[in-house]
Amino acid sequence: MSKQPIGIFDSGVGGTSIWKAIHGLLPNENTIYLADSKNAPYGPKGKEAIIALSEKNTEYLLNQNSKLVVVACNTATTNAIKHLRQKYKTPIIGIEPAIKPAALNTKTKSIGILATRGTLSSELFHNTSLLYSDGITIIEQEGEGIVQLIESGNIVSSQMTDLLKTYLKPMIQANIDYLVLGCTHYPYLVPQLLKLLPSHVKIIDSGAAVARQTKTVLEQHNLLNQVINKPALKFYSNGNPVVLKSLLNGDFEVEFLSF
Repeated sequence: MSKQPIGIFDSGVGGTSIWKAIHGLLPNENTIYLADSKNAPYGPKGKEAIIALSEKNTEYLLNQNSKLVVVACNTATTNAIKHLRQKYKTPIIGIEPAIKPAALNTKTKSIGILATRGTLSSELFHNTSLLYSDGITIIEQEGEGIVQLIESGNIVSSQMTDLLKTYLKPMIQANIDYLVLGCTHYPYLVPQLLKLLPSHVKIIDSGAAVARQTKTVLEQHNLLNQVINKPALKFYSNGNPVVLKSLLNGDFEVEFLSF
């Protein structure tokens, strides 16, 4: 089983930020990445719809013999991870906003969280926020419209700049010193965010933590691929493959899936 791939899915192309972290840490592992871009973003969808989409994606990856599934989507994790773990025996790893390190390290006692509606309104996010919000101001901001712009290939655009300026303004006014990115699409905005934020603000995403957890779980189940060969790295999208390919710097082919 160790040679079987790691399956990764997201509501779209954003989860490639997680794939890059996993591939960087575990370069021998075969991977399958599934972008459900046709249904992006998951944020405005209700919990039942998010669970149904997450099931569909998980089952596709399991049918491709994935030895482990990474839910590289904050909204899918916060709404569906408990259900997926109860339904499937295969190890499943989720992702949630990195509130803990921001809350533990803030000096101004003020942190910002940019996330989708589906993440911010979830029970898991609410419970995590309660754990670490004592004495700290948390400025929550729904990134409405951001995912759609990224999925359409408009990462660097006047529309994106205008949205980011609007969303960051109350955070800057609240003197945040940490900005937590609560959507796997958002790391692709870091160059722009750095230009718009005061220089003391640190940006945190969950990519490295998810990669480390993936390695830990593989080790626990004796599933690490020890064969040093060129790995099979497969990418699928049911949306526009060109956008996904561009985020991978054109280094990989992306196959269109009609599902």
